[in-house]
Amino acid sequence: MAISVAPTQPVCCALGVRPIDADQAADLARMFKALGDPVRLQMASMIAAAPEVCVCEITPAFDLSSATISHHLKTLREAGLIDGERRGTFVYYRLRPAAFAALSALLGTR
Repeated sequence: MAISVAPTQPVCCALGVRPIDADQAADLARMFKALGDPVRLQMASMIAAAPEVCVCEITPAFDLSSATISHHLKTLREAGLIDGERRGTFVYYRLRPAAFAALSALLGTR
């Protein structure tokens, strides 16, 4: 059973309850890998702290080029951790709660 990050679908169980399958492992590894970079982890934290965050609020928080910021946000999007919506010249990002629920469920205890 693959992990679904849609809000209405169940997520996997804690590691100590039952083994995850290869598809679940691949999905979760992609998410953990994306969060394994300190900049992306900080970006995810910024986005999680508000209902949505404009890229114009994220960019000044880092001493990085806009291209590098975009690359990190793309990595978080491709991992299924955040969604972005373009409004005019800016993109607004929000957390995908189901993705973080899957990570939390995996790390949860019995």
